[in-house]
Amino acid sequence: MVLAELRIEDMLPATFTAPGLTEEQFLALCEKFPDALLEYTEDGTVIVMPPTDPRSGARVAEVVRQLGNWAAQQGRGIVLGPDGGFRLPRGSRRSPDASWFDAARFAEAEKRGPVFPVFAPEFAIEVRSRSDRPRSLREKMEEYVANGVLLAWLLDPFEKSVTIFRPQREPERLANPREVHGDGPVEGFILNLERVFA
Repeated sequence: MVLAELRIEDMLPATFTAPGLTEEQFLALCEKFPDALLEYTEDGTVIVMPPTDPRSGARVAEVVRQLGNWAAQQGRGIVLGPDGGFRLPRGSRRSPDASWFDAARFAEAEKRGPVFPVFAPEFAIEVRSRSDRPRSLREKMEEYVANGVLLAWLLDPFEKSVTIFRPQREPERLANPREVHGDGPVEGFILNLERVFA
């Protein structure tokens, strides 16, 4: 096959190195892959991911739905799904499967002007899909906490486990839980895992 015939879209997920990307350069790169999700690590690695499979997508949608319902009942905060992204303080750009953050704190960050202000949500969730490598996901969770996320959950429907990440604490792993209880920024949130782990 001639190199010119290769299409990166057919080889996803893919990574390549591009250290020092500006916000404009990263957004321009995203436009080249309109059907993919792009993330950018602290060390300058661009991760291009294809759309997720339907079962994984349904799991993420269920998590976002439950978190959104809780936030609406509380009357505070903003919930995002995986189509929302953050430019984290140490330079990475990430799109958690679900996240919650304080609206007033975000409004302050927005005053600084860029499309993606430097900002970390208080709470982030990742749901492992078949194509996700567990080690890479753990590293991503640790990155969230290192960038100011106060609570992060890694949901693994294949191992039926939840790993909880918090600043300055060892990760806590729950095996076969029916639900997981929020604390700190999302005190009172309870995620029912029946549909997520089905």
